[in-house]
Amino acid sequence: MFDFPCLPPEQHTTAPHGLSDLLSGGCLEPALRLLPPLADLLEESQSSNWPIFPNMNFDQILSAVGGFGKYQKILYIWICLPQILLAFHMMVSIFTGATPPHHCRKSPSSEAENKSSFPGTLSLNYSLSDSSCFSSDVLLHGNRTERVPCGHGWVYSKETFQSTTVSEWDLVCDKAGLNSLSSSIYMFGLLVGSVVFGAMADRYGRRFILLLSIALQTVFGVAVAFAPNFHVYVILRFVVGTTISGVIINAFVLGTEWTCTKRRMLAGIITDYAFGLGYMLLAGVAYLIRDWRKLQLAISAPGFLLIFYIWVLPHSARWLLANDRREEAIALLRKAALVNGRVLPPTVQVEKILVGGKQSHSAVDLVRTPQMRKRAIILFYIWFVNVLVYYGLSLGVSRLGTNLYLTQFVFGLVEIPARSLVLLVLPCSRRLSQSGFLAVGGLACLLMLAVPADYPNFLTGLAMVGKFGITASFAVIYVYTAEIFPTVLRQTGIGVSCMFARMGGVLAPTINMLDNDSPTTPLVIFGTCPLVGAVLALALPETADRPLPDTVEEAENWDMRLPPNKEKPEMSEDISQSASSTEEQELRHLASQA
Repeated sequence: MFDFPCLPPEQHTTAPHGLSDLLSGGCLEPALRLLPPLADLLEESQSSNWPIFPNMNFDQILSAVGGFGKYQKILYIWICLPQILLAFHMMVSIFTGATPPHHCRKSPSSEAENKSSFPGTLSLNYSLSDSSCFSSDVLLHGNRTERVPCGHGWVYSKETFQSTTVSEWDLVCDKAGLNSLSSSIYMFGLLVGSVVFGAMADRYGRRFILLLSIALQTVFGVAVAFAPNFHVYVILRFVVGTTISGVIINAFVLGTEWTCTKRRMLAGIITDYAFGLGYMLLAGVAYLIRDWRKLQLAISAPGFLLIFYIWVLPHSARWLLANDRREEAIALLRKAALVNGRVLPPTVQVEKILVGGKQSHSAVDLVRTPQMRKRAIILFYIWFVNVLVYYGLSLGVSRLGTNLYLTQFVFGLVEIPARSLVLLVLPCSRRLSQSGFLAVGGLACLLMLAVPADYPNFLTGLAMVGKFGITASFAVIYVYTAEIFPTVLRQTGIGVSCMFARMGGVLAPTINMLDNDSPTTPLVIFGTCPLVGAVLALALPETADRPLPDTVEEAENWDMRLPPNKEKPEMSEDISQSASSTEEQELRHLASQA
């Protein structure tokens, strides 16, 4: 309690209104006693260019130090490099697990026949018949004939592939299902990784889990190239799959949490560009390297070059603040401000916006409250649909074009305009963008049902449109999910969302196998599921130009939160500058009088 007898009793407050209050009340002596410390504070603020900030949330402080400056742009470079390797691992099975033309070996000692015995290999649009699974010997039993299964193995064409997992371990005929099973197990690894690494990142931090995921992915990716048998191969690929989710989730969230409100959608879109680049590069690498072990080694070994990430990859300042690690967060924010040519507000001001005491949250909190539960269920379904259709179309690439490598390249190329369109429409509305792109992807798949099989160009064109829509939807859902879930649950929420997404990935190879018996069934599934998601997306809140919620309470009361006034920062800055100028003039005037 400040006691100034020279002031009327009603003006005795916990703090005087200012120097003008003391002077107007005749309190010259107390006012002069305040001059030295105030003058020191003024000199310090002038030397460090401190702005005068009101209480702000993290997004406002991030904007103050540079919400998308040089610091963030460098960070995105580090985030994008692993995305190229992710595309390699996700799509490499199209080549390493390809089934080349083959026929029964006539005897155990016979060598591979001439390439001419495998007609049609240049098209790479394989249509294997039962003749590949039975020898030419026919045994007559009365009036019946019986075809004898291959007893001495198979001979595989090497015109396109020197070797694949199929040709090395004879995953054909009655073992053909093992090839699809290995893809499903790999996708199941992504499901497990999304749960494990998502929850671990909320507890141990985005940086640590991202570094751990990259290291494990590199080591086990290289180990896959030396797998002695199919069972070891499947287990190692499963581990690689778990690390894929660890990299995807943490790289994206790390970028999002370092980006200001107006630019945070770039966290998903820019990294998606890198994934699309890797998608296309894989076609070229696979074209040059036709042996599956050498190809696997070529896409995995570059991960060792990322060891320097230990020294350059930062923590998430938002996560540090939410976990009551204030000093580390402030140090990071000061570093970001320095790189961006800004100055962090005084520490006392930063501490005022910190999230309350450290709390423990789990996945149950995602569905504990009504609004969070509704939004979480809708997001989980949309994630499931996106991955189901995305990989359903991608893994069926060999049925769409005349050349596997060319079709793979075009499928990667179509992602570039899809993500570019997202950059244009996403600032306007997250909700409508999500719904619209899902509808485009679903309708294109359904329209393929109306095109006869003898019009492959039209079918391929519609498949590209479907891939375009689902790719764009995929880009939106990453940004949308990160904006809807609060900071204390963001990593867990995205992790659980990815878990549902990977369920779609596990089912995609199985659904594609239905094409052998009923070609229309996969298209019906790939068409109707996105349309349902398009309708459900309209029930989600709009998040464009809205601050990220930090707590469950803020997310639950989303509709009560007003959008920020775009003019407010400028107005606050003008008021702060005006107040600073007035106080400075008053201090100098009193100092001269003293």
